[in-house]
Amino acid sequence: MIPMGPATRIFLAAGATDLRQSFEGLSDRVRHQFKEDPLSGHLFVFTNRRRTRIKLLYWDGSGLWVCAKRLEQGCFSWPKTAADETGALRVVAEELTLLLGGIDLDKTRQRPWWRQSE
Repeated sequence: MIPMGPATRIFLAAGATDLRQSFEGLSDRVRHQFKEDPLSGHLFVFTNRRRTRIKLLYWDGSGLWVCAKRLEQGCFSWPKTAADETGALRVVAEELTLLLGGIDLDKTRQRPWWRQSE
């Protein structure tokens, strides 16, 4: 189980990722395209072009985790981004849970809620 505390940031990769990549390839993408540190303890989420697979990259303090999920049918509803965007979308833990549960984030809305800015 990957702990997601209030300080853990979650980044979704914009666009498709070649999921043949593992530790080094995904870490390089985080470092160069997201401009983030893969050893920060934040969670980085990637999907393939068909949106049938997801990989998570996470540093637990002693090593990197790469977790994967493959859907047998259907696809994930990945948030829409600009075609030329190569960075990352920031989401909260609740949005990641909805995404992994098959909920379309574009068709949901978040109620006005106060959150401390970073």
